[in-house]
Amino acid sequence: MVWLWWLGGALVLAVVETLSADLTFIMIAGGALGGAAAAGLGASLTVQVIVFCVVSVLLLFLVRPWAKAQLARRTPHMLTNVEAKIGREATALTAVDIHGGRVLLAGEEWSARLADPQADHPAPPVIPAGAHVRVISVDGAVAVVRSE
Repeated sequence: MVWLWWLGGALVLAVVETLSADLTFIMIAGGALGGAAAAGLGASLTVQVIVFCVVSVLLLFLVRPWAKAQLARRTPHMLTNVEAKIGREATALTAVDIHGGRVLLAGEEWSARLADPQADHPAPPVIPAGAHVRVISVDGAVAVVRSE
């Protein structure tokens, strides 16, 4: 009946893995399954623990790096937080100049300022309220914008 404890431990570790998604706890759960197999074959508790440790270490150092690389390769890169704001269109709520202003960006009101003018894209001195702008970067909590 000791194998049931190992199986229960493996299940608990698998549930914990769903919260971390780091592939560490699932490898240790594999070690617990190894301990359960040893217990099912009638091995002593010492042998069960040794099997658990050996299988866990092998999985952690041999399988986990490969599995993480496969997972990273197959998972699309999602832009989040500030990265998702860059390149989006916004609407000026107030006049925006190099000193500041307010824009509506993705349904939220943001502080904004004009980007420094460049030779290939000269910026007007002030963008009037209601004009459409494009976010080119985010500096802290300030959207740096350029006229469209």
